[in-house]
Amino acid sequence: MSRNLTIDAERLWSSIMTSAGIGKGSRGGLRRLALGDADREMRELFRAWALDSGYQVRVDELGSMFVRRQGREPALAPVLIGSHLDTQAAGGRFDGILGVLGGLEVLRTLDQAGIATRRPIEVVNWTNEEGARFLPPMMASLAFAGKESVDWVRARTDKDGATVGGELARIGFAGQEPVGGRPIDAYFELHIEQGPRLDAAKVPVGVVTGGFPTRGMRIEIRGETAHVGPTPMTRRRNALVGAAHVAVAVDEIGWRYSAGEGKTTAARLDLSPNLPGIISEAATLYCDMRHPEAPELEAMAAEVETAVADCARRSRCTIEIAERWGFGGLAFDAGPIALIRKAAADLGHAIMDLRSEAGHDAYHMAAVCPAAMIFTPCKDGISHNEDEDMTREDMVPGANVLLHAVLARADR
Repeated sequence: MSRNLTIDAERLWSSIMTSAGIGKGSRGGLRRLALGDADREMRELFRAWALDSGYQVRVDELGSMFVRRQGREPALAPVLIGSHLDTQAAGGRFDGILGVLGGLEVLRTLDQAGIATRRPIEVVNWTNEEGARFLPPMMASLAFAGKESVDWVRARTDKDGATVGGELARIGFAGQEPVGGRPIDAYFELHIEQGPRLDAAKVPVGVVTGGFPTRGMRIEIRGETAHVGPTPMTRRRNALVGAAHVAVAVDEIGWRYSAGEGKTTAARLDLSPNLPGIISEAATLYCDMRHPEAPELEAMAAEVETAVADCARRSRCTIEIAERWGFGGLAFDAGPIALIRKAAADLGHAIMDLRSEAGHDAYHMAAVCPAAMIFTPCKDGISHNEDEDMTREDMVPGANVLLHAVLARADR
């Protein structure tokens, strides 16, 4: 009977397509930034779906939502299925959303089959996984894992000065539940690959063995405002020019390490006053570095540090690395991975072992419990883009592997 147990593909697809109508982007994708009005609307719908299905819904102090299906032994630590419902500014319909709504479908499928698991199962929608509005990304799971404080997360600001805490209160999702500090049996996350390998190979299921080490930096550049006409070149301290030097240096470092799959990105630039006719006095540049090998990543970061000093000299600006963060560089737990492999084998699905090159909440959860991830193909590997796409057929194998792996873990 277990091998015949399958998700309701039409119900899951319908849920995802309903989500795709909330916060629609200009080109058919989604713009559902964390703690914005569209995020609130999606959260309210997700909560309504969960309550209508008879599940308990709890919201923690950072707005992460936990949907609980009770087990036969409610006191046991639950199995968590998680991902996120927020998106990039020009994001797709599946990134994160498949994991949350796929988790809800697991609960509904177990109900429909009349299966009572020994352990409770919870589906979590993490706040601000993307980091598109508030940095760093994955901050709610970071705090859940005890790596940052709740107050630190609440105080984070977007580019307009709005705080996480203020926006949680505004949209009505500043919950009362403590953040973390409770036993979790295991964590599973279903996600589109966000890369081309599964799609190119026509393999339906990716077994994620770990993640690339990743580093991020916020770099502050200080110059001086002046009129662009009469100010001589010898008197100029243009923060935009300083930021441009840093951005080019960061890009060149990535190319030097590209043969080993190294990547660097000058990802965002904020300027002040950012007006014609005026030399900018301040700039903030965000950069990202990734490499499969931790020593090489550290070498890349060291080169950025050296480049910053040279860029300050060349632009006559003051440039400093104001903030650093990192994630990844881990191997997922052998126990959940074995359950994923067995579920795929039992269901007759080919698998491919992969390391994730993107960030996921599973990285932080791996610090507090056994964790693992399942990837599904996405068309041409396109993600963080409104053209992100997948088919119903792409979705079903991974969702069924999630169902069977979680069922096995929740019955142990």
